[in-house]
Amino acid sequence: MKKQWRGKRIFSPVMLVFIVVIGVLSGCVGKDDKISEQQSATEIGKSIEQAVSLKEMKKQDLNKLQKLYNIDADSVDDFILYTSTSNVKADELAVIKLKDESQSESVKENMEQRIETQKMKFKDYRPDEYYLLEHHVLKTKGKYVFLAVSKEADSMERAFDSLF
Repeated sequence: MKKQWRGKRIFSPVMLVFIVVIGVLSGCVGKDDKISEQQSATEIGKSIEQAVSLKEMKKQDLNKLQKLYNIDADSVDDFILYTSTSNVKADELAVIKLKDESQSESVKENMEQRIETQKMKFKDYRPDEYYLLEHHVLKTKGKYVFLAVSKEADSMERAFDSLF
């Protein structure tokens, strides 16, 4: 009978520790999600700029965002947009935080149309730029839509993904 008592005493503290560890880890997951939802597109842009140089690109305004991607200004919470300083280059970087996550797919479709238009423009004219367009990164994460057309699109994507 003493063996049974001893086994139960050891079992209880081990189970208690296990339950506490699971609870703590579960709590951490929820906090990270809330923090990423609170980030502005400007903050995300700063993180991307730390990973890659955007000196060859020009920061654009809301009018340019609407013109390039046909996006309703009322649906945008925050954004960053960089485009090439020259019309013979295809470089673009956009991070758009939408007010409503349900709009992310339609915004992504508009951005895909922009990419297709750019591909037609550069296909026979600038093969190196066409290659960048072919290998662009376009994705959504919740309320965020991310587009990168650049030689450093992979690094931009990694910087974006690291924030979520």
